[in-house]
Parts: sequence; C-alpha cells; structure tokens
Amino acid sequence: MVDTMLEINKLDKYFGGLKALEKVSFSVENGIIKGLIGPNGAGKTTLFNTLCGVYKANGGTIEYKRNKIQGVTAHQIANMGIARTFQIARPFMDMTVIENVLVGLGKDYYQGFLSLFNISYKDIHLKKAREILEMVELDEFAEEEAGDLSLGYKRRLGIARALALSPEILMLDEPLAGLGTDAINYMLELILRLKEDGMTIIIIEHNMDAIMKICDEIVVLNQGKKIAEGLPEEIQNNKEVIEAYLGKEEGKDA
Repeated sequence: MVDTMLEINKLDKYFGGLKALEKVSFSVENGIIKGLIGPNGAGKTTLFNTLCGVYKANGGTIEYKRNKIQGVTAHQIANMGIARTFQIARPFMDMTVIENVLVGLGKDYYQGFLSLFNISYKDIHLKKAREILEMVELDEFAEEEAGDLSLGYKRRLGIARALALSPEILMLDEPLAGLGTDAINYMLELILRLKEDGMTIIIIEHNMDAIMKICDEIVVLNQGKKIAEGLPEEIQNNKEVIEAYLGKEEGKDA
C-alpha cells in the first residue's frame, strides 16, 4: 500500500470566467480522515466533483496511488477505488434498502449502466449486501423501501452504497447536515469505525465541532483557493481561517 493515496497539485477549475478552483494543492495520506472546510461558495463540492471525474479540471494534476486520473471518467474512478456520497441523499427511492446496495455491488458483475438494474440475488451478493447493511446498522430495514427511511438512515444508506464499490478512499459530502444530535453522534462513530478498518476518508462538513473531533488533518478553502492546511488545533487558531469565516473587523488592517 502506498503512503500517499491522493496527490492534488495546482488544480484549476473554471466555469466560463469564474475561477472555482485556483492552484489547489494538497495530499491525502493512507488511513487518515482529511477534512475539507470553508465558507459557502469556497469550492469544496467543486473540488469533490473534480476529484471524482464529474468535472474535468482545467489545469493541474490529480494522482491516485501515483497514477494520474485527471480526465478519467467518473465511473472509471469509482471502479479504481474512490467512492463518494452526496449532500442530498439520493437512493433509488422505489427500491428496497438491500436492492440499493445490490446495485452498487452489481458493478463487479454486469456491463453497462442499464444492466446494473438486473439486480443479482445470488447468495454471494446477498451475503455481501447484508454484511454492508450490518456495518451501518441498517440490516433490520433491508426489505423497506429506501424512500421511507428518515434522513439519518438515508445518509447511512448512502455510505452503504458507496461501500458496495469496495473503495479505498471514501469521500463524504456533508454527512451531518440536517441531522439531530443522536444521528450526528452515530455518524461520527461510524466514520471513526471505518477509519479503524483501514478506510481513507475525505469529508466536507460545516459542523466545526465534529470536524475538529474526528479529522487528522484539515484543508481550508476560500474563494477557490487553499488558505490553510494543518492539524485541527492549528486550523482553529489560524488568523486567515478565522477571518474567512467571521470576516475582518472593521478598521483593522488586512
């Protein structure tokens, strides 16, 4: 296993004349939780989408386990071992919980997008799907329709679907947004358990208390640029980070 799982070097992403990401560079080491924070509009989700192949970078390089992946399609990147969840829970609402996971497992057994819906009920696939649901404590809801789940359970299902891709890097986009205290605490415990099992995790999150508790390292974006990177305690005391979130005091020098 390589020590550095992901290496981002001078990454640019433009939308017309708007510089959504400008010369962003950082690395993600194996087995850590890397936080990605910043004010609204800082470029966090754009960065996720660019790393995952949804957007094509305008410049710079992305290396996954020392192999360049910029320009590679989203489904190829997922097959290589990088999976993500979304801020808005997006299960197949009319499918059962276990069917949602089986669709993810189907990428190993079928060719083409439409064929993923020829869901396999072979014992080996069902066994794997149930193991994943047990991991996120959704096994008792396996036969329920995904659309009937609460938001917290839908977020768990999003992680289960990502885990069905057998990733080495799991990218979580605001997994705590809109959740109550109990659901947040469970999600944090789950993320830490995944790390203990050897998963490398990158997380976007606005809940600063949570980020500071679970992350090994944090990258801060503001207006598409990286303004800080370091340990949680270093980020908490970084003047530029504080100003990005709270604004500069009137009359103070920049």
